[in-house]
Amino acid sequence: MSVVVITGSSGLIGSESAEFYVGLGYDVIGIDNNMREYFFGSGGSTINNREYLKLKLGSKYRHYDIDIRDYKKIEEVFEEYKQDISLIIHTAAQPSHDWAAREPLTDFHVNANGTLHLLEATRKFCPEAVFIYTSTNKVYGDRPNQLPLIECETRFEIDSNHPYHKGISEDMSIDQNMHSLFGASKLAADILVQEYGRYFNMKTVCFRGGVLTGAKQSGVVLHGFINYLMKCVINGIPYTIFGYKGKQVRDVIASSDVISAFHTFFQNPRQGGEVYNLGGGRYSNISMLEAIELAQEITGKKLNYSFNEHHRVGDHIWYISDINKFTSHYPEWKITKDIRMIMEEIF
Repeated sequence: MSVVVITGSSGLIGSESAEFYVGLGYDVIGIDNNMREYFFGSGGSTINNREYLKLKLGSKYRHYDIDIRDYKKIEEVFEEYKQDISLIIHTAAQPSHDWAAREPLTDFHVNANGTLHLLEATRKFCPEAVFIYTSTNKVYGDRPNQLPLIECETRFEIDSNHPYHKGISEDMSIDQNMHSLFGASKLAADILVQEYGRYFNMKTVCFRGGVLTGAKQSGVVLHGFINYLMKCVINGIPYTIFGYKGKQVRDVIASSDVISAFHTFFQNPRQGGEVYNLGGGRYSNISMLEAIELAQEITGKKLNYSFNEHHRVGDHIWYISDINKFTSHYPEWKITKDIRMIMEEIF
C-alpha cells in the first residue's frame, strides 16, 4: 500500500489531489476539519466536497476530522501509516489577508505552527516522503508594487524591456516590506519548509501560487476571486472591487494544472527545500475589469459592481508569475488551461 496524506483535503486543491491519486491507485488519507466555514461562514464550507470524496472514492479515501494545530492528533495519523506514506500534500491554511487581521493568533497557529507540526511528523515517521507545500505569492509582500508599473486602459502593466516583464521570479526579495499578517504567517511556513529540506536533507518543496482556481472552489468575498466573481455574475449578487480602479492584475492557473505540477515533482523530487513560483504566467492572466467583462461575456449576464477605493493591506497591484525555474527543471510539465477555459469550466 502506498499512501498520500493530504491536508485541506476537502478544499479545491486538496479534493482534486485526492481524486487524482486515488485514480492512480494510491490510498489517500484526508485531513480536514472544515475550518474554512469558521473563517468565511456557510458559503465557505467544504462539507459538500468532503461527502463527495467519501462517496466517490470509497475505501481508498479515509477522512480524519483533525485540526492541524493539534500535534498529538497529527502524530497519531502519521505513526499509523508511517510505513506507507510516500507523499504529503499540505494545502490546509487560513488564506485571507483581511481575516488574519481579525485573529492574528489563529492565523499564525494554523499557517505556521500547523505546517511545523506536519514537517516534524514527516521527519519523525516518514523522512523519505516527498513534502509539497502550497505557499503563496504573498510571501513577497508588497515588493511587486514597487515595480515601475504603467497604468493602461483596463490594467496595470510593466514595460516589455523590464526584467520582470515575463513574470516575477524567485529571486525577488521577501524582506523589509508590507506582507499583511497572512503573508507573514505563510512566509514563516514557507521558510520552515525550506529549512527542513536543507537542514534535514528532506524532499520538501514550496510552490508559491498565484490565483489557484477551479469549479470546486468555495469562493467567498475574501478568497477565491475568480470563482466568487463567477458566482456573483451567475446569481445576480452585487460585487465590490477593492482599490486600484479594478486594474489590478493576477495570473490564474487551473487546479488540475497545479496538481499536474505537484505530481511531476513527486515523480522526480529534488532534495533540499526547493522553491517554485507557480501560476498562469504570461499564458493566463487578467485584471479585475477584464475578468468582469469576460465573465459577462461567458454568462450573458450583467454584473452589478461598485468600487471601494481602499485596497487591502499588502495586496498586489500587478502580479504575474515567472514559471521558468520550474519548467527548466521539469520541461515535461505544461499549462493546459488559460483564463477563458477556466472561467468557462466554472460556469
